[in-house]
Amino acid sequence: MKIKRLLSGIQPSGTIHIGNYFGAIKQFVDMQDNYDSTIFIADLHAITTIQNKDELSTNIINVALDYLACGLDPNKVCLFKQSDVPEVTELTWYFNCITTMPFLERATSYKDAHMKAKEVNVGLFDYPVLMAADILIQDADIVPVGADQKQHVEYSRDIAQKFNNIYGDTFKLPEPLILKHVAIVPGVDGRKMSKSYKNTIPLFGTDDEIKKAVMKIVTDSKMPEEPKNPDDCNIFTLHKLFLKEDELNSLRERYTKGGLGYKESKDMLLVEIIDFIKPMRDKREMYAKDLDKVREILKEGAKKAKIVALKKIQIIRDNVGINI
Repeated sequence: MKIKRLLSGIQPSGTIHIGNYFGAIKQFVDMQDNYDSTIFIADLHAITTIQNKDELSTNIINVALDYLACGLDPNKVCLFKQSDVPEVTELTWYFNCITTMPFLERATSYKDAHMKAKEVNVGLFDYPVLMAADILIQDADIVPVGADQKQHVEYSRDIAQKFNNIYGDTFKLPEPLILKHVAIVPGVDGRKMSKSYKNTIPLFGTDDEIKKAVMKIVTDSKMPEEPKNPDDCNIFTLHKLFLKEDELNSLRERYTKGGLGYKESKDMLLVEIIDFIKPMRDKREMYAKDLDKVREILKEGAKKAKIVALKKIQIIRDNVGINI
């Protein structure tokens, strides 16, 4: 049976946090042995919000370091920079010419941005089309997403179907792979951990940066001696990510009996996080000492991605009619 091609990407829009790791990157690492995995750094998407040369360049390298440190194996995964495969922007133009504005106005990404700003740049408005090109140029079979991101894949399917109806059978329709067993990681304020909420715990922060974030976790006002409901506690929810079942059960008992203060629980969580990330931190430091090697990994990944993209774009050009 032919192995399925998996595709996903992440924007280089800032420091990754433990929510990124448990919500996405860990799954990419776990799945890299079972799929033909293509993972890209979405630097073109990032330009919709980051328009500072030095910041963008630094973020791109940092995301590559983060992915490699978390366990993505460049021998198993095609890891590359989106902009190194320019065929994706060519395909975006073809898709733009068959995609209507009302269709894009229904996109959640546009609605969210429009609510926050009076004017939205064309790149952000066109975000779903570029994303469709990312997916379809690589002939992806599946795209792992959270339930709240399913619309991105649905847009890709709709655009592919419309292209197929106009120009003939060209694209397979990708399927969303909903990561059902991935917990929503709470941020320090109790909402979903997100850079936009500024409530994150950095995955590769210094010990002091992680401590500062952990100590900000919002709790109620119960005293240490009072019994507490662990299921209503943001700290306990984060403990679940790092503790074994017997350790978690023991901690739950301390919560319900009373005698455990939130400060002590935060101190325990801090130790768990630092212990957990140490091997990844060491690996990241190793790669950071040889950035030429990291650039070479991205370059080799781009070569592999371009082989697929070039083959596909020739078929697309033939079907559109510009190959004469």
